[in-house]
Amino acid sequence: MARPSVIAAALVLAAGLAACATPTPYQPNVPGQAASGGYSEVRIEPNRWRVNFSGNSLTSRETVEGYLLFRAAELTLQQGDDWFAIVQRDTETNRQTYVEPDPFYRPWYGPSFGYWRPSWRYYGAGYGWRSWNPYFGDPFWADRVDVRTVERFEASAEVVTHRGQKPAADPNAFDARAVIDNLGPRVVRPAP
Repeated sequence: MARPSVIAAALVLAAGLAACATPTPYQPNVPGQAASGGYSEVRIEPNRWRVNFSGNSLTSRETVEGYLLFRAAELTLQQGDDWFAIVQRDTETNRQTYVEPDPFYRPWYGPSFGYWRPSWRYYGAGYGWRSWNPYFGDPFWADRVDVRTVERFEASAEVVTHRGQKPAADPNAFDARAVIDNLGPRVVRPAP
């Protein structure tokens, strides 16, 4: 029978792995939370704000930009205003490329083998016998690598909030209630 401490540790590990495998939910950006990222804002003037939304590597650009608009709409209503205008908007992409050797190659030898490493000779049509040695590399096996690129998006906007009727001719003006009504069903909040 398993000990309670082992079961508890397994549950904590499983919860941690599950949190790592989810896109950033709509949440404040606070260090140390289960899923990294979220929204933040800074008041610049009485009705002017700088709003940011930062996503993790599983959060799409569309989601990051949508959550930014949703936060701007929430902020507008919290101030008692009706609509907001986006003065400046930007979405940054952080790309990191990772190159990792073939994981199936490394387990075949380890420190217990000292300086000995496997080597092979093989015959290739058109170029005769060739040798492979892990110290010198060769396209036969050792140069296989896994290359992956991870993207993270962060959207930011300078927002000015207003009361009254939204100007119909301004393409940068948004009705805060309409934004919340339209984007609200797609907003995913963190699990309790």
